[in-house]
Amino acid sequence: MIDKELLDILACPSCKADVELIKDRIVCKKCGKRYPVRDGVPVMLIDEAE
Repeated sequence: MIDKELLDILACPSCKADVELIKDRIVCKKCGKRYPVRDGVPVMLIDEAE
């Protein structure tokens, strides 16, 4: 779904920590915010986080 190289360069827009892919969400390892992936594209907007 999401390329590993892309995940390696992504960071949480809220706290700037590393993220990981869990099911269909990008999850921050520090603050726990979850960002959706729509049509294979991560939506890394703080307003879209759960």
